Amino acid sequence: MAKRDYYEILGVTKTAAADEIKKSYRKVAMQFHPDRNPGDKTAEEKFKEAAEAYEVLSDQDKRAQYDRYGHAGVSANGRGGHPGGMNMDDIFSQFGDIFGEDIFGSFFGGGGRGAAGGQRRARGTRGSNLRIKLKLNYEEIAKGVSKSIKVKKYVPCNVCGASGAKDKGSVQNCGTCGGSGQVRKVTSTFLGQMQTVTTCPNCGGEGATITAKCGNCKGEGRMYGEETVNIDIPAGVQEGMQLNISGRGNAGERGGMAGDLIILIEEEQHKELQRDGLNVAYDLHISFTDAVFGIQVEVPTIDGRAKIKIPAGTQSGKIFRLKGKGFPAVNSYEKGDQLVHVNVWTPQAVSSDERNLLEKLGNSPNFKPAPDKNQKSFFDKMREMFS
Repeated sequence: MAKRDYYEILGVTKTAAADEIKKSYRKVAMQFHPDRNPGDKTAEEKFKEAAEAYEVLSDQDKRAQYDRYGHAGVSANGRGGHPGGMNMDDIFSQFGDIFGEDIFGSFFGGGGRGAAGGQRRARGTRGSNLRIKLKLNYEEIAKGVSKSIKVKKYVPCNVCGASGAKDKGSVQNCGTCGGSGQVRKVTSTFLGQMQTVTTCPNCGGEGATITAKCGNCKGEGRMYGEETVNIDIPAGVQEGMQLNISGRGNAGERGGMAGDLIILIEEEQHKELQRDGLNVAYDLHISFTDAVFGIQVEVPTIDGRAKIKIPAGTQSGKIFRLKGKGFPAVNSYEKGDQLVHVNVWTPQAVSSDERNLLEKLGNSPNFKPAPDKNQKSFFDKMREMFS
């Protein structure tokens, strides 16, 4: 099923400013929040869909890639649904920045998920983004390709399960917030009592403290290691394009969200072909006699070889077009062509017999251009060259 346009999901135009996008996301998130729509799976999916749209459009780089290449530019893993497999806790963990610390306490009457959810803020800190280069050949670019690559990065600690604690007994509820991750404060104003909710300063909103750290990761909940990442590259990418895989960057500390993996595309130069946008260019060199009499030749293409007929009397500089033999456009049915540039090869040295023969041919009216009397003929140029 085709994914909906992100701008349509949030109800904004493509020229919308960052503040307008944030405001629209707040409105959509409020409308489809699970606590306002208990048991409504459709509302929950729209809630996740809005989070995915905002996750991309709120990031300047991701938004630029999306505007240029569509969904393929921001999702190299080919998965649908919310970005990078974000779960509901991941989405709610971002609400403090988007909605403010106290909005769910006052609007829903409870914690980060509201009264119905009762869940505290996601643990740990978010991991950093990771950028790698991926070189592709012309055939891989033209058809699309799946790659399995090994990435050196921070991965969750396999000893403590990313908690950062020595054992389960080393994790205790925070004494300041009682495990909620939030501190409520009631103040009296002339309008009456007002309650505000802020992140617990002792546990940083995690709701728990660690009394004994894991000896393997030293309490970070992550280690520097290696992970194999499967990437689905869409057809038609080009040099300099960036693909984003959410949640596959460096692991966060103590179970925090992972950063993004950003794939920078590089093109491996072809031995015979050159890329020109969606088109492919090839220089075909033929002899003078082949140009006069015509010839059928094979030329290289992205996906093999193709036969092309050079008619008699073909001039140097003539361009033949092989329809549909170029690159496809990302997220489009458009496809480029292969352009074959004909170059008539001129011999750099001739024997005396060849020279006499060429001079005789040069006197024939068939070997002299008619349109421009001032233009020197092919053989006039050759006489000057070898005289």
